[in-house]
Amino acid sequence: MKIQDVLENFVIHVSNEEKTLLDKLNGHRALDEFSEREKFILENLIRKSLVTKIKDGNSYSVTKNKTTQVQH
Repeated sequence: MKIQDVLENFVIHVSNEEKTLLDKLNGHRALDEFSEREKFILENLIRKSLVTKIKDGNSYSVTKNKTTQVQH
């Protein structure tokens, strides 16, 4: 079995809240723009490798990663 065969069938499960926030996230956005609840959800998405946290000087921003299969 090739690694590509495994990755094609790999699905990352997300909650309804995570899916809504992920759909809202277009391009780079400053982490300070989000509420505390949204920051908590973003941390979960970062752990799932669906969002990347980027350091911009003294602040942080987040951006959505390119993914093909997300299931909620």
